Amino acid sequence: MTLIEVGPGQVELVVRGAAGSPDARVRLFDWAREDEYHVVFGVEARDDGVQARIEAVGVTVWDRLDDFFDGLAQDFRGWEGERVWTNNHLVVAASFGRGGHVRLSWTLRADVFNNGWECTVSTVVEGGEEMSALAADVRAFLGQG
Repeated sequence: MTLIEVGPGQVELVVRGAAGSPDARVRLFDWAREDEYHVVFGVEARDDGVQARIEAVGVTVWDRLDDFFDGLAQDFRGWEGERVWTNNHLVVAASFGRGGHVRLSWTLRADVFNNGWECTVSTVVEGGEEMSALAADVRAFLGQG
């Protein structure tokens, strides 16, 4: 994962790689603050010739996407089952696997209430330092501005 400065006070977050698919990547971009409680950003997912993009994913302070990633980082020894964070346009599912790795499945959803589309791309992150770094990067991305 990489936090990239794309302009004054503006960053993008790129999460790369998956077991068996090193070209998989998810990019969070175009962050904007709607008000003191709500931010909007774009999400793009790519893997093996598939590309999906949602221009505006809205997240409020009550949605706690940053807390979701912090929790994954804190449980670096693992957990049973799947943990899921969701809103109307983005679902992030995390499962702990062999070798201390966390599989993150990023599902982008467009117009889901009118038979729209979904696209899921998976990335794999080491459950210790890499997950801690990703959690910090998510917090920095959501809190910019």
